Amino acid sequence: MNYIFLLLLVISSLRAFTMEVPESSVVNGRTAIILFDKEKDLKYEKIVVGKESYKIFKHPSNAKKMYALLPQSYYEKPTTKKVEVVYQKNSKEERKVIFFQIKDGKYAKERIQVQKSKVNPTSKKVKDRTAKEYAQAMKIYGGVTSKNYVTSKYLAPMNSKITSDFGKARIYNDALNGYHSGTDFRAKVGTPIIASNDGKIVLAKDRFYSGNSIIIDHGQGIYTCYYHLSAFKVKEGDMVKKGELIGWSGATGRITGPHLHFSARVGGVQVDPLQLMALLNKNLY
Repeated sequence: MNYIFLLLLVISSLRAFTMEVPESSVVNGRTAIILFDKEKDLKYEKIVVGKESYKIFKHPSNAKKMYALLPQSYYEKPTTKKVEVVYQKNSKEERKVIFFQIKDGKYAKERIQVQKSKVNPTSKKVKDRTAKEYAQAMKIYGGVTSKNYVTSKYLAPMNSKITSDFGKARIYNDALNGYHSGTDFRAKVGTPIIASNDGKIVLAKDRFYSGNSIIIDHGQGIYTCYYHLSAFKVKEGDMVKKGELIGWSGATGRITGPHLHFSARVGGVQVDPLQLMALLNKNLY
């Protein structure tokens, strides 16, 4: 196994609790995972990283373990990050500090030509619309459903060539304008799009930048997103199963041509969706 086993604490009875860190370093824009052994006299509470905190959940397929995800923003700089494990021991809060190395993903750049009105819209109507859509999305991503809807491995939303990877710096019409926040799959209009795993549809609507958009809540702060669709098969509030048809690819929103933009959020942080799924599949299912 390529796990790094870290001894966190030796308690008075000489028993210890351990955690497994598959990778002690993580690239900006990607996600790390920590696995904990359950101990009947310990209660795990959360992971604290600076001003942010992330919950520790029951492992979905191993009753003897717990887990926590540590999403890293694309904008993180190379550094050594302090991570605190917060737990209860005999009704007293205790903390243990560990460290993660944040590495530079060295993402490439790509130039894209789109309608000028889609780069930096100037009309008040459009600005109000995009601000409202952004606020709605952030409210969704900021929520953490304690229930885990997922019971098996994640899968890609379609089987097609990837035309643009996560993390590429986006230069729209010769002006740097953020980064590519997901993975693009080649898809002609009308190609079936499936749910990457079980979950609840928490958004299904047309948005200015992402066009016809679907967001699925998989529980425990994990969301996947499907953008630029031509039509929906589902509506908000629907429960879906892995592999279920949720809509069809299209060319709506800010695009250069028809495709599927697939992205993910963990604890409100935008992360590489394919790396996240691989991480979850390897360590949880």
